[in-house]
Amino acid sequence: MACSDSDYEYLRELVLAQSANVIDPSRNGLFESKLTPVVRLAGASNLEQFVKILRVERRPQLQRAVAEAMTINETSFFRDRTSFEMLRETIFPALIRLRERERRLRIWSAASSTGQEAYSLGMMLCENFPLLSDWDIKIIGTDLSREVVETARRGRYRRLEVNRGLPVQMLVKYLTRHGEEWEMNARVRAMCEFMQVNLCGVLPEMPVFDLVLLRNVLLYFPRQDRTHVFREVRRRMAPEGYLMLGNAEQAEDSTKLFHVEFSSGCYFYRPVNTA
Repeated sequence: MACSDSDYEYLRELVLAQSANVIDPSRNGLFESKLTPVVRLAGASNLEQFVKILRVERRPQLQRAVAEAMTINETSFFRDRTSFEMLRETIFPALIRLRERERRLRIWSAASSTGQEAYSLGMMLCENFPLLSDWDIKIIGTDLSREVVETARRGRYRRLEVNRGLPVQMLVKYLTRHGEEWEMNARVRAMCEFMQVNLCGVLPEMPVFDLVLLRNVLLYFPRQDRTHVFREVRRRMAPEGYLMLGNAEQAEDSTKLFHVEFSSGCYFYRPVNTA
C-alpha cells in the first residue's frame, strides 16, 4: 500500500528539521527510491510501515538516516561525460582566454557530495591544460552534509568508487594506492577545498566564481528555493562567468538572471547583464 499524503508530509518535515533541506511534494517518489536501504535496516517491509515506526519510536538515528539519504546525491568521477567534454572543448578554453592576464580561476562545485566532481575538474585541468601549471586555481566544493565534506577533504576512495567513471590511465597518474583505498595526489588536492554549506540558507563569504557547477541538486528544491539559490549563485558569479546544471534541470522556470546557450552537445548558462 502506498504512503498517504500525511505520511509524505511527515517525511518532508522530518528532513527539513534534520537538514534544512526542502523536498518538493512533486518529488515524493524520491522517498521510495532513496529510503529503501533505510527501510530494510529498520526491519520494515515497506515505506508505509517504516513511517509508522518513525512516528511511534522517534529514534534519532533513524531520523538522521532519513535526512542523510534524502540529501546525499549519487556521484562519480567525470559524471556525465558529455558535460565534461563541453567543459574541455568550450568553457575552459574561453575562461583561459578571458583570464590570461590575471592567470587566476575560481570554480564552485556547489553540490560536491564526496568530492568526485571537484577532483574531476582538477584532473581535467592538469591533464588537458598544462599552461595552467603556474596559475592560481581554486576549486571550492560545498555540500550540506558534514560527513561527506569530511570524506571529500580526505581525498581517499575505495576501489568501487574509483572504478566508477575514472579511466585507468588517470587513476594511476593522479591517485596513489594505500591498501584498499586510493588517495588523490597532492597537486590536485591543493587545487580543491571543501566547505559545509546549505544552499537554501545564508551562504558564507566566498570568492567571485568564473564557473559554477550546480548539478543534480535542484531536483530536490521547490520553486521558491530554486529562485533563492539562483539569486545567490548569480551574486557570486563574474559577469562573464558560466553556470552548468544537471541534464534534467533548467534555470528558465525559476529565474531571469541567466540565459541559456548550447555548445558541444550541452546546454549551459550565462549571467544576464542587469545593469
